[in-house]
Amino acid sequence: MFLQTDDQTIEDLRIFGKRDVSGIYDLYNHTHTRGGEKVLEEMFRNPLSDREEINRRSNVIAHFARLKLAFPFDAALFDMAEKYLANTGEKQTVLSEKDIANGVSAVISLIHLIKNFIEEEAVTGIIAYARERERIAVLLTDAAFEPALKDSGKGKLSYAAVTAYDLLFRTRERYKIEKLMGYIYYLDVYLSVAKVAVDRQFVFPKALDKGTAALKLEGVYHPGLKQPVGNNLAMNASQNLIFLTGANMAGKSTFLRSLSTAVYVAHMGFPVAAAFMEFSVMDGIYTTINLPDNLGIGASHFYAEVLRVKKIATELSAGKSLLVIFDELFRGTNVKDAHEATVAITSAFAGKKKSMFIISSHIVEAGEELKQRGSIGFLYLPTRMNGHTPEYTYTLERGITDDRHGMIIIRNEGILETLKNGKKRSVAHLVK
Repeated sequence: MFLQTDDQTIEDLRIFGKRDVSGIYDLYNHTHTRGGEKVLEEMFRNPLSDREEINRRSNVIAHFARLKLAFPFDAALFDMAEKYLANTGEKQTVLSEKDIANGVSAVISLIHLIKNFIEEEAVTGIIAYARERERIAVLLTDAAFEPALKDSGKGKLSYAAVTAYDLLFRTRERYKIEKLMGYIYYLDVYLSVAKVAVDRQFVFPKALDKGTAALKLEGVYHPGLKQPVGNNLAMNASQNLIFLTGANMAGKSTFLRSLSTAVYVAHMGFPVAAAFMEFSVMDGIYTTINLPDNLGIGASHFYAEVLRVKKIATELSAGKSLLVIFDELFRGTNVKDAHEATVAITSAFAGKKKSMFIISSHIVEAGEELKQRGSIGFLYLPTRMNGHTPEYTYTLERGITDDRHGMIIIRNEGILETLKNGKKRSVAHLVK
């Protein structure tokens, strides 16, 4: 079972990087093999939606993190083995005798190394990894691996032996060799993510039953920030919607990305940028933080918002448990319509007790009206004025704020003076 999401959410959370900008995937990607890299990407594209499997994967990585085990294979071995094994069927090109000999030797070495690894006392004690360890052990008992396991791999293989192994590895038992490599790729991911957890001091979340609309976060922050400010948040079925306010630049969008990224990554069974986290498993995550106009169908920003809300409403009406994030809901229309629509949609969302919602807005009047309804919590990110200069704490507080400092920022930047005096300077220049 996989978590439902869409391209908009993937883009909002910057899961994958673009050009010179790294994504969340890049932060976790310290794999040693090309195969491991592909497995990691697949995990990021398909987070889990099964509590037991999420917790199992999390426990595997957490145990490896505590043991601080290094990847037991030399990257050069994989370079030779992958190049060798990829050369078959339609992709086949002419390999030199040396490439074939190196590839065969590399595969034999990998077989020995993975056998030694799964037999280590520390590894046999990891209960969460027992299923995969046992599958590897059973696979290695197959007759296909018997010749390689009997071979010490230390001496130089004869031409006849290389030819025999080549026929075995790339033709007769290719599927079994690829299956073993697959287990090693997963191990590569586990160990590399475990190292990320240790190096960055990330925490391993606990997945709770689906449908309980439970989320508890302590010290959550965005993993891409160099000097982050952590925040706490708790949600449950009795308060399953948060109405978030704050001035521009107060940190609303960053907080929303921090929270939704943590929930997204937690569904992968990966460690997250927080001090503590537990969450009920969701069917899907949908965020709307940077919603573009759809010029291809001539849709305005407001209509794009409406279509987004409609899509989510359809998913909710099917009984699914969702985490839904809207940053500045209905910003694409006039204040009166935005006010009415925000109150109506927010109230309807709050009635979906199996799901969780966070809606940020500048329309504080809508927040005041929503106070009359239950199951809605109110948080804001404050602005403190130091003379004429706004300063931001980036720390959540309870309540609603009507902080509006847009004109102060405009004045501080001297924009009006530039517009006013720039013409005079231009005229003076002409007179000279």
